[in-house]
Amino acid sequence: MRVFAHCAAAGILLTAILAPTTTIAQAQPGASSRDPSAILAAARQALGGEKKLAAVKSFSATGRTRQVRGDNLVPIEFELFVELPDKYFKKDEIPAQETGVTGSGFNGEELLTDPIPPQPLPDPAKKQRLNTLKQDFARLALGMFAGSFAAYPLTFTYVGQAEAPQGKADVLDAKGADNFTLRYFINTETHLPVMVTWKGPLPGRGGRPGGPGMPPGAAGPGRGAAPAGPPPSAPTPPTAVPPPAAPPAGAVPPGGAPGAGAPPAAGTPPAQPEFRVYFADYRDVDGMQFPFRLRRATGADTTEETTFDRFRINPKIDPKKFEVRK
Repeated sequence: MRVFAHCAAAGILLTAILAPTTTIAQAQPGASSRDPSAILAAARQALGGEKKLAAVKSFSATGRTRQVRGDNLVPIEFELFVELPDKYFKKDEIPAQETGVTGSGFNGEELLTDPIPPQPLPDPAKKQRLNTLKQDFARLALGMFAGSFAAYPLTFTYVGQAEAPQGKADVLDAKGADNFTLRYFINTETHLPVMVTWKGPLPGRGGRPGGPGMPPGAAGPGRGAAPAGPPPSAPTPPTAVPPPAAPPAGAVPPGGAPGAGAPPAAGTPPAQPEFRVYFADYRDVDGMQFPFRLRRATGADTTEETTFDRFRINPKIDPKKFEVRK
């Protein structure tokens, strides 16, 4: 049963169901309209135009996240500070818990944490945490700027088209360092970003509270927090557009190798779940269009919803926000 959350204190059952991701029609060779650079350029134009987007050197934002933790829907208030291309810091506070304000981010290749851990993180854990934060930022940048930055550069290739109730979407593969890969969906009519999807292991328990771009459920379990109203509704994922022709002999179908639907052989690691971030509620911010609502899902389960209250463009950010403390 695909259940979003059960809030015992409120005495209501909250459900959200998402259909599984399906095969996407493959690209046809030689179609210039399907050049990833042209698709991204159209998206940037829809988001405000190259000149306005390139003029953004920094931004800050405030908002709230409602996140599922066990049987509770936990409210999280956040502040976000970004100096492009490679400074990012986010502060989280859970009003229903006496945990204080926590923060994390990066300054170039340096990990930022607040409060400072009592013991230094081992180098592998530090690198993993830094990569996770940079990937979070990369996903958020795709929804706001239809591109990537030097903090975590991505390369794009065209995959095909998908169809949803909102209309068709062009689908791009985006690849970054450390074998990071995601799929990026852009509406073919409005040219606004729709969502990103990727696969990976489930986050470990005890991570920090989620926020813009965080993997679903990254905060780990929580207990004792009061539910914060009804859950986010479940968006409908794109469905397949039938391929216009069979792929060339030997081609690998989207989503895996031939026979990917067969049961795994003995000893084969379990399939990794699919994560999704949906971009919605685009509004004008100084002549640009930014998403004011992000929805997250793990597999079939919606796990959290983030609502931005306000974006500030090119504010003066205190340098101490990005100060590396030992």
